[in-house]
Amino acid sequence: RESDHRAWTPVSYTVTRQNATIQGLIQGKAYFFRIAAENIIGMGPFTETTKEILIRDPITVPDRPEDLEVKAVTKNSVTLTWNPPKYNGGSDITMYVLESRLIGKDKFHKVTKEKMLDRKFTVEGLKEGDTYEYRVSACNIVGQGKPSFCTKPITCKDEIAPPTLDLDVRDKLIVRVGEAFSLTGRYSGKPAPKVTWLKDDIVVKEDDRTKIKTTPTTLCLGILKSVREDTGKYCVTVENSTGSRKGFCQVNVVDRPSPPVGPVIFDEVFKDHMVVSWKPPLDDGGSEITNYIIEKKDTHKDLWMPVTSATVKTTCKIPKLLEGREYQIRIYAENLYGISDPLISDEMKAKDRFRVPDAPEQPIIKDVTKDSAVVVWNKPYDGGKPITNYIVEKKETMATRWVRVTKDPIFPGTMFKVPDLLEGCQYEFRVSAENEIGVGDPSPPSKPIFARDPIGKPSPPVNPEAVDKTKNSVDLSWQPPRHDGNGKIIGYLIEYQKVGDEEWKQANLTADSCPETNYKVTGLTEGLTYKFRVKAVNAAGESDPAHVPDPVEVKDRLEPPELILDANMAREQHVKAGDTLRLSAVIKGVPFPKVTWKKEDHEVSPKADIEVTGVGSKLEIRNTVHEDGGMYSLTVENPAGSKTVSVKVVVLDKPGPPRNLKISDVRSDSCYLTWMEPEDDGGSVITNYVVERKDVASAQWVAISSSSKKRSHMAKYLMEGTQYLFRVAAENQYGRGPYVETLKPIKAIDPLHPPGPPKNLHHVDVDKTEVSLVWNRPDRDGGAEITGYLVEYQEDGADEWTKFQTVPMLDCVVTGL
Repeated sequence: RESDHRAWTPVSYTVTRQNATIQGLIQGKAYFFRIAAENIIGMGPFTETTKEILIRDPITVPDRPEDLEVKAVTKNSVTLTWNPPKYNGGSDITMYVLESRLIGKDKFHKVTKEKMLDRKFTVEGLKEGDTYEYRVSACNIVGQGKPSFCTKPITCKDEIAPPTLDLDVRDKLIVRVGEAFSLTGRYSGKPAPKVTWLKDDIVVKEDDRTKIKTTPTTLCLGILKSVREDTGKYCVTVENSTGSRKGFCQVNVVDRPSPPVGPVIFDEVFKDHMVVSWKPPLDDGGSEITNYIIEKKDTHKDLWMPVTSATVKTTCKIPKLLEGREYQIRIYAENLYGISDPLISDEMKAKDRFRVPDAPEQPIIKDVTKDSAVVVWNKPYDGGKPITNYIVEKKETMATRWVRVTKDPIFPGTMFKVPDLLEGCQYEFRVSAENEIGVGDPSPPSKPIFARDPIGKPSPPVNPEAVDKTKNSVDLSWQPPRHDGNGKIIGYLIEYQKVGDEEWKQANLTADSCPETNYKVTGLTEGLTYKFRVKAVNAAGESDPAHVPDPVEVKDRLEPPELILDANMAREQHVKAGDTLRLSAVIKGVPFPKVTWKKEDHEVSPKADIEVTGVGSKLEIRNTVHEDGGMYSLTVENPAGSKTVSVKVVVLDKPGPPRNLKISDVRSDSCYLTWMEPEDDGGSVITNYVVERKDVASAQWVAISSSSKKRSHMAKYLMEGTQYLFRVAAENQYGRGPYVETLKPIKAIDPLHPPGPPKNLHHVDVDKTEVSLVWNRPDRDGGAEITGYLVEYQEDGADEWTKFQTVPMLDCVVTGL
């Protein structure tokens, strides 16, 4: 229970141990507690705490301080810092106790003054060279806590560290004239280093524009309103007893350039242009000169005219001048940062001092081949300036445009071998001279030449021989000469000599009458023997003769006929109706055989065109029809024999009409058609039959089947009582043949049968010589209207019936009995 209350509050009824933890108490309040034991009989008396218990956390000494560090060491002092303990023991820290121990001794000695709450302390009055270790403890109202972990052994001596340097600028810095710039950085070192600034190895001193600022950790050099002279290599040195560090920065203070350096030199002066030169500016403004701006001015005018602003050379051509006028030139230099002041030239008059070379004399052409020629000329007057190049040009005589023969310079020689001519073309050439003023006028054109190799006489023809003969002629053949003498072979001269004579006679008068390598020598005498020879001719003349090896006796040569069949004379030739039939063969034989064409051993049709040439024969029939098919034969015959070949020609056409068209099984709505295949299938298989019908009252045929391969068809869907005609045609791959038609129409009706017997025949009256009969109509009329009833009678016991008469009605009186 709370000390100021009377009522007890149970905490637990199930405690079996001899201890218990009471939770849910309020910090700062005082409580009494009591305990009773209990068994199965009941609860015993309570035992009560003798005094009240105040609820609060227990107070202990603080934990050990943390992070004890040595911050500085000198030869007679050590500076240390630390952090408070994680737990103060439940009571505020009242002071810290710092202790030291000289290495070699056992005990720690207190070095802090009383009541020190700072967490930083400098131990002074130490002896240089001694080594100590340190620890620190925290105190609260309970007492002094555990000491911190010891520092490493610390020897009393001055601390040193080599300098470090970290600049904020790059290796190069570009600054416009008039702008400020600064070089900054950080440094460190023990003892504190000395900072020195240099520019191009000279110490920088402060003045109105130059400011230097140094702190224990930073350094800065600042320059206000920079000028070109501030350009240079800046160096900062950080130095102490342990060493030094240097940092560099190349500062480039840039400006527009100074003017180009004069005077302006007039290197060349002409009536319409000048060439001037100058020297670069002494100061390029710290940036490469990107270009020069050149302007000209007629001294009679105040206007400066631009010439160019794109040149980077220190020389320039001033064009478009007026002869006799005086001009001034002014030149600016330009870099990335601006344009300089100008350099202005003296006045100079535009007039010629020199001129281009004169035109050379007409060139001479030598050593012409099929693709080259050598052009030779004399040196002309050079116009006052040395000739530096010759320009050789060519053109075909029929062309209008001159073309340079080479882009390479031709100098100092006055001849040039022109390559790459087209064989057989005619060319002219001309030459121009060039000096530094320009190109002079061209020479007069050379005499025209043809691009071809020099021509000599050809070598003799090769292997002349007699290849055929008759009773008055000989056929000669040979190969062209091995060498044409670089000239085109115009033709050949053929000569012959009768054996025993000395004189050679010409078979042809001019070479161009025999351009080929064969010739028929005619007008010879039968039975005589001749020698033959052949000469080749070009523009340079005749070759030596080539002789036919053996003399030739002039007489007819006998060779039996020979047939060389063309592809269209195979054993069987198919041709589509309407196309052209061609049969041909090559024919040989001496003398040339007689040619005979036949069809089935008869003369061929008059519509056939037959052509016979000296080497073969051809038969041609245009617009073929089926009747043109059959067996064709070609016979060739001469005194040495004969030969015959045959070819079967099939003219592929539409089939003929089907045969024997019959109609059966006629009904009121159908009938059955049968037929036989055509006699002639047109040379191709029948693919199908087309069946059509027509109402006799209509003009239009209607197809009822177009794909049937059978030779019969059931015609359905007829109109009862209507009369129909039918027709059938056969088809193959070449088309539809003619129709075969029924001769007379058929009527769509069912077939007729005899009627059934009359029903219920009985007599209604009897007399001595006659009987009155009546009956009913039969059940079926047989497909047609009943026209009458035949009445017969038979005497009882007799075998035969006797006809009485035919009556139209359902009654009859039989008389004469």
